[in-house]
Amino acid sequence: MGCRERAVKSELLRIVMNKDECVPDHRGTLPGRGAYLHPASVCLDLAVRRRAFPRAFRVQGPLDTAALRHHVEQAARQ
Repeated sequence: MGCRERAVKSELLRIVMNKDECVPDHRGTLPGRGAYLHPASVCLDLAVRRRAFPRAFRVQGPLDTAALRHHVEQAARQ
């Protein structure tokens, strides 16, 4: 979603919407529409700037990405 580069599904992070928040789906089992993103802060920043999450989830208005950002930053540290 962010950088728009293709990658193998196992290299991407699935994201789902929970109420008005974007949350990471580690196991890929959460219900609902999913969107995929490289687990990198650069891709996350691009997706937020392009307003890709509301389009992907077909909702109006901005979505909270704080939990998603926290997960991506933690993954980068490991």
